[in-house]
Formats: sequence, C-alpha cells, structure tokens
Amino acid sequence: MSRGTLYLIPTTLGRVDPSATIPQGVRAALEQVDELIVESEGEAMRFLGWLGLARPVAEIVLRRLDKETPPAEIPPLLAGLEKGKTIGVMSDAGCPGVADPGAQLVRLAHERGARVTPLVGPSSILLALMASGADGQSFVFHGYLPAERPRRLETIREIDREVVARGRTQIFIEAPHRNDHLLADLLATCSASTRLCVAVDLTLSGELIRSAPIAAWRSAPLAIGKRPAIYLLYR
Repeated sequence: MSRGTLYLIPTTLGRVDPSATIPQGVRAALEQVDELIVESEGEAMRFLGWLGLARPVAEIVLRRLDKETPPAEIPPLLAGLEKGKTIGVMSDAGCPGVADPGAQLVRLAHERGARVTPLVGPSSILLALMASGADGQSFVFHGYLPAERPRRLETIREIDREVVARGRTQIFIEAPHRNDHLLADLLATCSASTRLCVAVDLTLSGELIRSAPIAAWRSAPLAIGKRPAIYLLYR
C-alpha cells in the first residue's frame, strides 16, 4: 500500500510579509498538499492568502488540531496517509511540533510508515538562543512555566540552581498577558550574576533582544507587555 507524506510547515512569527522568513520550498509544498492540519482555520487561511499560492486555496482540505482536540480524534486526521495523500501540519506561528501541536501526529506518521518531511522556517526558540550569547551546545527548553505563582517561583529557583550548578542554558516561554509578572518574578528570585536574555517580537518590526545579568536588569527593568517573548537564563 502506498504511504503518503507528512510535511511539517512553518509559518511566520506574526503578521508580516512571509518573503522575509519563509523559503520558497514551503510554498512549493503547499502547492501540492491534499490536506492541511492547522491550529486555527482563520490563521491558516490568512497565511495561505499572504503566500499567494498559484492554486485555489479552497482546494485544500483543512482539519483542526489544537490543545482542545480529544486524543481519540487525532489518529483519524492522518487517514489520508494510508491512501498516499500529502498532508501538511501547520501551527499559528513558527514551527509545528515544538511548543505547538503536531508532535503526536508526527509520531503516528512514523508508526504508519509514512514519510515525514520538516521544512525550514522561523523558530523563535532557536532564534532567541542564537541571539542571546548563551551556550547553544547544552540547553533545556521548559515550555511554559507554572501559572500559579508559588509553583512558578519554585520552578524559577530550581532553574536558577541548574544554571549555577551546571551552566546549562534554560529556555522558556510565557503567555503574553503574564509577561510582566514573570519578568518581575525572575528579577526577584534569580541570582544577581545569572544572565537573563529576553527576546521579544522576533522577526517583527518591534523586535527587541536584551541580554544582561540579573543585577543589571534590576536597575533598569523592561515593560514587555502582551508581546510574544522567549526567556533564557544562563551563565
């Protein structure tokens, strides 16, 4: 039986011209996909419209996968692979499968013997690491820290101890509406000599990347607001 291909399709990190960060190979893959598994239909249609595909976007079957999708509904999303179809996976921003839906689909595709093809595009995590000056050979990505403040503070202490003891770069993200609360907790909790990098609005017009010891941050804090941000702690 012919097995299809699962493309992992990156998108922009915000509402900007895709030509700056999205290679032609992504457009070429989208010209041939039969189905597209997306985090939200609205964002997917907006991105497809920006790319200006030669084919009618209406030809692509859209299926939704987000954090609310029940586990039992995930395997049927890949039914087309059994028929040799080409399926794409796309999140709202950046690369699917990394802090975004898609990893379970990829695992299932491998189990079914399908071809899995990741495509090049912007990853806010890697871009922030590149621009931070932190050790890129030994790092940990934690995803989101706990929302509850007591647990968040304890997690920050644990992460800071890891930085001090092992020198391993620690990377994490936060929901935009909690950015300023998280930054305040980092400045209140971490060792003065630990370095903090905050990368905001990566690849967008308002991009800001600041890296300095916690002591310097305390003397000149930053108001991030509700903007997408990546945080790194390191030595």
